[in-house]
Amino acid sequence: MLNRTLLHRKAMTAALSLSATQGADRPGNEHIRQLLKRFGLRTSLVRLKVLDALLSASEAGRPLGVRGVHNQLLKLDIPLSFLSVREVLKRLCDEGVIQMNPDKSYSLHPLAWPTEENTAIP
Repeated sequence: MLNRTLLHRKAMTAALSLSATQGADRPGNEHIRQLLKRFGLRTSLVRLKVLDALLSASEAGRPLGVRGVHNQLLKLDIPLSFLSVREVLKRLCDEGVIQMNPDKSYSLHPLAWPTEENTAIP
């Protein structure tokens, strides 16, 4: 329990420092905010950054695992711990927003984005 509290504090500290340096209300993240809202999840800066890294990698055709997402965020000068990234990915998997692939990489769940075929909210 103490370990989880420390992780939460570190994530909150990182999120606060991020919001101070990079406006948290970027309009480019609106699609991610809507996605989280559809799944009943609160929007946090950590979730926004992790999902943005996954979506960018997916568009480039590069699957990312936990270490890949963490490295991607470090390259962008986003100071999140490896454990914070892992916890966010685990939570997003548990909620069905993303899925873990057989190669341990993560991708957006096929039903996460509404298309003409699946307009129902999960």
